[in-house]
Amino acid sequence: MKTITLPINNEEIRALHAGDIIYLSGTLVTGRDDVHRRVVEEGIMSPIDLNGNAIYHAGPIVRQAGNEWEVISIGPTSSIRMEKWACDFIAKTGVKVMIGKGSMGEKTTAACKEYGAIHCVYPGGCAVLGASQINKINNCFWQELGMAECLWVMESLQFGPLIVSIDTHGRNLFTDD
Repeated sequence: MKTITLPINNEEIRALHAGDIIYLSGTLVTGRDDVHRRVVEEGIMSPIDLNGNAIYHAGPIVRQAGNEWEVISIGPTSSIRMEKWACDFIAKTGVKVMIGKGSMGEKTTAACKEYGAIHCVYPGGCAVLGASQINKINNCFWQELGMAECLWVMESLQFGPLIVSIDTHGRNLFTDD
């Protein structure tokens, strides 16, 4: 088991290889289709610095408890939905770790190699486990997009297991022989 503390540096991320199992501790931001589209197509920069950090393709279920938010469930959504924006999203934000369910394609694989980023798979069906690995929600941006689509900024402690599916060397577990 290897725990990565975010933000991750270039040396640390280049030491990871497709097939490695990792856990993340630190700031974890959720973002799906609308976040990627907003940043890439509308040119609106993320209100949270993603450089060296992680974005989780998830639409969490949260509830308000007094003045704070609590994560009830946070399972992955299919990352391939973000394929058309991923390269430009990585280039614009400096995000180093993308997390989701299933594969991403050739454009994302090339972007991970060019910009030194990785994609990780989080097992489907583990949404309640995922919620237990979130210490707290620090902030929420773009609430007008709705609960599932807005940017939730969370603190995680050993979030995973995550399987590195695309590494900085151009390997993709889903497409390589």
